[in-house]
Amino acid sequence: MTSIASKLRRRLVVQGAQETSFLDNDDIRPLSLKDRSWTQTTYFTFWFSAAATVAGWYSGSAAQSTGLSIWEVVGCQAAGYLLIAIVFVINGRPGAVYHVGYPILNRAAFGVYGAWWPTFNRAVMAIVWNGVNGVQGGQCVYVMLHAIFPGIATIPNRMGQGSALTSGGMIGYVLFWLMICSVLWIRIPKMRILILYVISAVAMLAWTLTLAGGPGPVLSQGSRVHGSEKAWLIVRFVWLFAANCATFASNAADFQRYAKKPNDVILGNLVGFPVADVSVAIVGNIVASTSTVIFGELEWNPIMLLDRIQTENYTSANRAGCFFLALMFAYSALFSSVFENSIPAGNDIAALVPKYISIRRGMFICQVISFAINPWFLLGSASIFIRFLGSYQIFLSAITGILICNYYVVLRGQLNVPDLYTADKSGVYYFTKGWNIRAYIAYLVAVAVNFAGFLGNMGVTVPVGITRFYYFAYPVGLLLSFGVFLLCSLVSKPAHTVPFSEWSEPKNFVRPEEDTENGPVLNGMEPGSSTDVQMENEEKTPKVKEQLA
Repeated sequence: MTSIASKLRRRLVVQGAQETSFLDNDDIRPLSLKDRSWTQTTYFTFWFSAAATVAGWYSGSAAQSTGLSIWEVVGCQAAGYLLIAIVFVINGRPGAVYHVGYPILNRAAFGVYGAWWPTFNRAVMAIVWNGVNGVQGGQCVYVMLHAIFPGIATIPNRMGQGSALTSGGMIGYVLFWLMICSVLWIRIPKMRILILYVISAVAMLAWTLTLAGGPGPVLSQGSRVHGSEKAWLIVRFVWLFAANCATFASNAADFQRYAKKPNDVILGNLVGFPVADVSVAIVGNIVASTSTVIFGELEWNPIMLLDRIQTENYTSANRAGCFFLALMFAYSALFSSVFENSIPAGNDIAALVPKYISIRRGMFICQVISFAINPWFLLGSASIFIRFLGSYQIFLSAITGILICNYYVVLRGQLNVPDLYTADKSGVYYFTKGWNIRAYIAYLVAVAVNFAGFLGNMGVTVPVGITRFYYFAYPVGLLLSFGVFLLCSLVSKPAHTVPFSEWSEPKNFVRPEEDTENGPVLNGMEPGSSTDVQMENEEKTPKVKEQLA
């Protein structure tokens, strides 16, 4: 039995993992030159693809359900998305330069073992969002099935109160879940859905405006709240839309590590993300507003709006239109589930146990857990969805603030890459038995300040002042964790602190085995080698620099 167990354990070890280390495998090392293929245009297009999801459509219409008008919600979204895009660029910079992901950057700030907790946090959020996107995809598939098989709408509902899915919708969810799993078996292609988004957006906008009698009755709808209530709602939603993207902001390096050149991420994110999301927001808000004219009440989920249209007028033309629009939404939901959630979750889970879990294995673990958490109960109403959006930000904002402070102020752009993959006590990121206590002090302080508001957001009765203070939870957590971490690092300086007068970031990190003139052909980057050597090697390898130019 011992021999069998030993053989099985060896077979489970992933490629590139070391028998003596739980910190390394091929998937989580710096990307090779051939994999650095994303340009400024790629990032711009990526955000249009990422934004053109069901959630992108109805995050704004959910805000409309609180009483704000279309254009007030769009203004909140534009401000929130621009603010968070700045955080994307700042926090993702080390990923663009060193081509490592978020879990590895956590090791530089929290320690090689201390990084497990923030990495686990992000993995949890990715899994939850994957489940939510799966529900949205399942709703799309249900609308398609309903257009073909009218009997699916008459299946007795056994899902219980508060579920966003009926029994028929659950059939769609299972089918969509199986579709995602089948895509994960193959090498992930580049999915481009910009054209599909434009077609579906224009078609649904034109159709619903026609049903509503034209744009006049829709666009003229004003807000249903006034005075201080409106002002606080605007403040709330500006930061809520920013916090809605806290997952992207925290793990920005996971996307920016693919950059061909480090500066390619700047305009692609600063311009691409707000423009993409606001364009989707405008269409989504207008479409949602048509429902108040067509049905006399707000239907904030565009997929449910489609199904309601075909249910109340079950003609062949309506069924065909709903089928093809739902198909396009399903494709965008598939993109979101794979690229925005499954792959980041795979990165995080692989970094938690890199000896036995590759990114692909992590993606499948994400799929199994996201099914098990019953995500259909998160989308039962607009209020539940809004509470969900705002609940987890306090943990991710605290992590993001620490990462930014560590890279820009404490390390001054210098990462000792080999030491990120070793638990050797001489490694600079070993700190105190693998944990950086300074980072955890900053994390706990930032979370504690916002925790009462977090409880209020989850349904616990708290004073109105705490509720309103929680509207600012994301910037408070970000700035407070930054400041406390900096203070702790000044009081007790880490051994690898770089003087503030020195900026030690390389132009673009090159893996040693790809440094054809100087670097060793390495599985291993030996602990203790300095970034200065990496920079010196870069200057000595013109061929590599030409490839990166």
